[in-house]
This record gives sequence, structure tokens and C-alpha cells, in this order.
Amino acid sequence: MAKRSSRLPRLILHNSISLDGSLTGFEPDLGLHYRLAGRFGAEAHLVGWRTIKTGFEMFGESVPPEEPSDFRAPRSRKKLPYWIVPDTRGRLKGMLHACRRSGFCRDVIILVSDKTPRTYIDHLERRSYTWLRTGRDHADLEKALSILARTFEIGTVLADTGSILGTRLLDLGLVSEISLLVHPVLVGKGCYPMFAGLEKKIVLLPRLTKAFREGIFWLVFGVIRRSR
Repeated sequence: MAKRSSRLPRLILHNSISLDGSLTGFEPDLGLHYRLAGRFGAEAHLVGWRTIKTGFEMFGESVPPEEPSDFRAPRSRKKLPYWIVPDTRGRLKGMLHACRRSGFCRDVIILVSDKTPRTYIDHLERRSYTWLRTGRDHADLEKALSILARTFEIGTVLADTGSILGTRLLDLGLVSEISLLVHPVLVGKGCYPMFAGLEKKIVLLPRLTKAFREGIFWLVFGVIRRSR
């Protein structure tokens, strides 16, 4: 097994799923989800652009128009985690200020690549977003995490994201732990399996099992054999 670089932060994949492994098709206990996520003390959350867009669509929230304050980086948020967002095609252009305003993050850091449109880079710079270019087509996540760990002193990253980015992180061998809130519901035909896109077998070590009165089980596993 290839060893994970000591320069990389501890990365925890944290998701709420149904009993048949679906990320959608049921109502997760978001209060419990984020309360348990906070126990890991992550300095940064890795969030996919699809997850952010889906979040706005799911809760029917419209993106408010920008204001002059949205062109400045927020201050006095040192206790909140950064949001690290791979967005190499600029799909969140015009939406990032809503993330800043949410009050859930210290600020947003965008991962881009050589294929990212220059117009998107200009958009980010005019609004004082930190951006990091790694990779030719897609963002090189391992390189980006290594740089961010050194530059921003990030020791723990929590990935609260969908299946595509989550399985990519697992296939790259970057995940240290998997945290799952398993809800007592079967989605059935509409199931959107969290691990359906995983390419190789990964061996896990059970670390924690906790039951809640709502019938939800919290399962935490260490990743002892990665797919790299």
C-alpha cells in the first residue's frame, strides 16, 4: 500500500445516507449531521460545486444580488472552517457570495486548473477570493490539499460532498476516515448510491458505532487500505 504523504491533512468523508446507501430520496437529520461533523474540529470543509448548487435548488433558495461588501473578504471568522471548492469550469460564478453570507464558513477557497476560463479567474480576483491552480484539466486534489495544509495550517479536512467527489477522493487514496449517519429508510428504485462509482476495493477498520433515539446510527471507519 502506498503511504499517504505526511504533508497532507487528515481527511474525513462525512455523509448522511439511507440504509440502502442513498444520498438522496429521504429527509436527513441535518441538525444531527452538522452537530456530529463539528466534533471532528476540521479547519476546512471540502465541498463539491454540485453539492452547493443542489443545496440551493433543494431548499428553494434564490441567490441574492451582489452588494459592495461582497467584493471584500470577510473578517473575524477565525473559528469557522474554510470551504474548499473545486470549480474548474466556473459553474458557481455569481453564487459564491451567497456561500460567504451563509455564516457557516470563514471564507471560500476555489480550486481551479489550466482549463479554467480567465474570465472566472478575473471574477474571483475582483471579489478577493483565494484561488489555487493545480492540474491541467481537473484540479489536482492531492497537490491542492498539500499546499493548503502548509499555507493555511489546515490539519483536518471534512469532505461533506456528493458521490462524484467523494469516490474520487477515495480512489485517489486521500481519505483517512469515513463517517456515516445511516437513516432508517430504504429509498429503493430512486436510490443514488454514495459509493457506486468507486473503482477499487477499500478495506475499512470500524472505529465507532453509536445509536440515536431517532433510529439513526453513526458509523465511523478508518481507511486502512486505500486504492492508490
